[in-house]
Amino acid sequence: MVLGAGEAMRRREFIRLFCGTVVVWPLAARAQKSAVPVIGFLRSSTAAGSEHLAAAFEQGLKDAGFAGQNVAIDYRWGDDQSDRLSGLAADLIRRQPAVIVGNILTTRAVMATTTTTTTTIPIVFVGGTDPVREGIVANLNHPGGNVTGVVFTASDLVAKRLGLLHDLVPKSVAIAALLHTATPGIEFQMKEMEKAGQTIGRRVFTVKVTDEREFPSAFATMAQQNAGGLLLGSGPYFLSRRRQLAALATRYALPSSAPHRSYAEVGVLMSYGASQADAYHRAGNYVGRILKGETPANMPVELATKLDFVINLATAKALDLSIPPNLLTLADEVIE
Repeated sequence: MVLGAGEAMRRREFIRLFCGTVVVWPLAARAQKSAVPVIGFLRSSTAAGSEHLAAAFEQGLKDAGFAGQNVAIDYRWGDDQSDRLSGLAADLIRRQPAVIVGNILTTRAVMATTTTTTTTIPIVFVGGTDPVREGIVANLNHPGGNVTGVVFTASDLVAKRLGLLHDLVPKSVAIAALLHTATPGIEFQMKEMEKAGQTIGRRVFTVKVTDEREFPSAFATMAQQNAGGLLLGSGPYFLSRRRQLAALATRYALPSSAPHRSYAEVGVLMSYGASQADAYHRAGNYVGRILKGETPANMPVELATKLDFVINLATAKALDLSIPPNLLTLADEVIE
């Protein structure tokens, strides 16, 4: 995807503003902080690569009537360093924001920080794993307490993603699955991938990594085991490094499938899954409703159901791979 000069400049400015721990205060908030609700936005990933999620969240807020002069957002980024999350969460709680927004990892960190306000500040999470299984809420329809959120399906679409990859490389004997060890629900992802492989009679073997330094050796392992395709696991760590993963998959001539559209945009061959941008837009709307007086305990956990199937034809050409007409017909978007 080629960015125009204006869009590239806006993206550089976004990264400059949001990298690290940055507090963004509208002019009105600086003049009269007590009159403006402050939203704490805490993600475990890096700011770079998450611009589209923050933009979708802000649009959801705007649609709910909160933007510019009547709201402030305190952005915090864990930069994929899990040991930073508890400190970031504690500092954010001390500032007593009106609402805290986070992914599953940061929501856990906030909930684990014991203060007098931990159970009173509303929390809106966005995640791709079962929040009941992860202990985030007790019930999807009636969350109770101060936590609710939006779930975008990821692991339960593994069978569909594997099936699409199988249609693309039907003669391949084995498919590799790359997973990040710190991703919530990783064991569940592994089981789903193995079960999906058994269903279609394909061997799916798992390769785990703890950080990006292990990426080259992980891909070398896939090559040694004659992988004919690659399923990328979900999670914020991979999302932040999707360009590296796309480049490695192309270098090793591995047709790759990812869980979100933003992967295909940067060179992964195909993506199929729920729209994370849609999930963050919904989260912004939920925060707006809370700011208007609704209680998280009575707000059901929402399911972001918008699905995207995207094929990157430029990557297919680089792999000297012909995309079957039936897959091109199924695709919601084809990137030239």
